[in-house]
Amino acid sequence: MFRKVFFHGIIAGILSAISCIIYQRIHIYETDLDFSKVINPTTMIAASMLACLLAAVGYWAFIKMFKSRGEIIFNFVFSILSFASLIYPVSFKLPLDVQSPELFPGLAVPMHFFPAIAWYTIRPLFKY
Repeated sequence: MFRKVFFHGIIAGILSAISCIIYQRIHIYETDLDFSKVINPTTMIAASMLACLLAAVGYWAFIKMFKSRGEIIFNFVFSILSFASLIYPVSFKLPLDVQSPELFPGLAVPMHFFPAIAWYTIRPLFKY
């Protein structure tokens, strides 16, 4: 079972990373602001993969601990942690040479939900 869950995490991480990169490109096009000094594709890919792989380990652990209620509890915890992670981009201090720092949360905040969205989107494809 762990193998399937781990594969689920990898696929969700890839989907999340692709979504982040596409969203960043759209944000750059629409606002004409590039925050690549702060958040670049490598960072987005690493964060997405890490979040989804940690979610996979968490999902597996919750299923082992709570049996039939494990998925429901995991979904609540994953959603709450996604919201809690918003503290970081909102409170992040950008370098002084960055243009329009007030628009940075508009880029970073939605990306914090992409791992959870990717996880929940492809969940029906995996039978555990």
